[in-house]
Amino acid sequence: MKLTFLGAAGEVTGSCLRVDHERGSFLVDCGLFQGGREADRKNREALSFDLHDIDFVLLTHAHLDHTGLVPRLVALGYKGPIFTSAATVDLLGVMLMDSAHIQEKEAEWALRSTRSRKAGRGGNLVPLYTVEQARHSLGRLRALGFDEMVELGHGVRCRLRNAGHILGSAILEIDVEESGHTRRLVVSGDLGQPMRPVLQDPVQIPTADYLCVESTYGNRAHRSFADTCDELAEVLRRTLKVDGGNVIIPAFAVGRTQELLFVLADLVRAGRIDRLDVVVDSPMASAVTELTLRHDDLWDDETRELYAWTRHHADRFNLRFVQDVEESMALNSVGGGLVIISASGMCDAGRIKHHLRYNLGRRECAIVIAGFQAAGTLGRRLVDGAHQVTLFRERIPVRARIHTIGGLSAHADQPALLNWLRGFRSPPRRTFVMHGEPSAAAALAESVEHDLGWREVAVAEANVPCILK
Repeated sequence: MKLTFLGAAGEVTGSCLRVDHERGSFLVDCGLFQGGREADRKNREALSFDLHDIDFVLLTHAHLDHTGLVPRLVALGYKGPIFTSAATVDLLGVMLMDSAHIQEKEAEWALRSTRSRKAGRGGNLVPLYTVEQARHSLGRLRALGFDEMVELGHGVRCRLRNAGHILGSAILEIDVEESGHTRRLVVSGDLGQPMRPVLQDPVQIPTADYLCVESTYGNRAHRSFADTCDELAEVLRRTLKVDGGNVIIPAFAVGRTQELLFVLADLVRAGRIDRLDVVVDSPMASAVTELTLRHDDLWDDETRELYAWTRHHADRFNLRFVQDVEESMALNSVGGGLVIISASGMCDAGRIKHHLRYNLGRRECAIVIAGFQAAGTLGRRLVDGAHQVTLFRERIPVRARIHTIGGLSAHADQPALLNWLRGFRSPPRRTFVMHGEPSAAAALAESVEHDLGWREVAVAEANVPCILK
């Protein structure tokens, strides 16, 4: 068996693992590269191998850095099945279509500028895939249940286990039969932080011959959830009640938006904020929230209780979902009193860019960064203290307060990752640390060796085949 990390090695985005074995090949994830000037080139150069060699694809969860190249995969000629959880199938029906729509619109926008038209003579300013191609790719998706070992063919079986990261996210236990022996490859996908609202905690896995583990926050610990809620409550009180501004929260439509709604509603229920007017300005987030309500079997008990409370206290927690463009544009004329949650989570696309355009330059407003910001993204520049940014070819001064509230991350931090790894009865033969920036991946690998005493721990290298003996 041979592993090749085609993405998410030395970086967070572009997750794609190729597994070759004596009876065939398959992919785990097929994600977009995001952030930085090289992302578009990487996305266009990805999947340059013979797709007829791939028997099937497994997806850990719906985030685009794990699934965003699926339409391109199919458009380039892949005709096999794509296996994932039922909730992920539902989410991708929304997310891949939205991704394609954004790419088409941004390509149109880019072509309007003189500079882009000149660059476009090389034929590069076209979307990675169209809405129609995204729609066609959905037909390749096949739903699997959790906790059941399923035969996928070619000597491979797989079981999905709850990863607790976003709705439908899965840890993969993959059994590969070679020369009469079965070896188990475990791929963590993205692991959720334990004891967080909405979803159940990640399942611990007892055995693996080979392990691929994420390291997004492999070099740090999150703030405690209690401290995080304290900080968010203070930001809300000061901005809404004292300064009279708006609170703008860039948030991923899947997972982060729903968790934020839980936290905000809980602050009101606990009496820490009198009332809130919350607007979710993201058609995709609205659709995903609807799907989250449909998959309530994946919720934890506290979320069920809070949801019942909100249905009887709409006067205190006033939640509105904005769909059409006119409603979204009308928000720009509201000077204060709103909490606006909008996508994308890293501020590089979607409606959040318009809300930043109208609120970043206002001292009475606050921007709450509640999730990981990849290098090269607008969100990362704000976190790093940029004094001005460019939005729609306009220079915008950064006068609003920027608050980074890392305790709301949907990713496990280093202590949680190490605790999850302690669930293995014995160390895997080899462990590969992936899905992290170099410093985070190296720090987790060192901690696994030092704190857990594991051997054969390595940071994944991009496009370097690893033969497993």
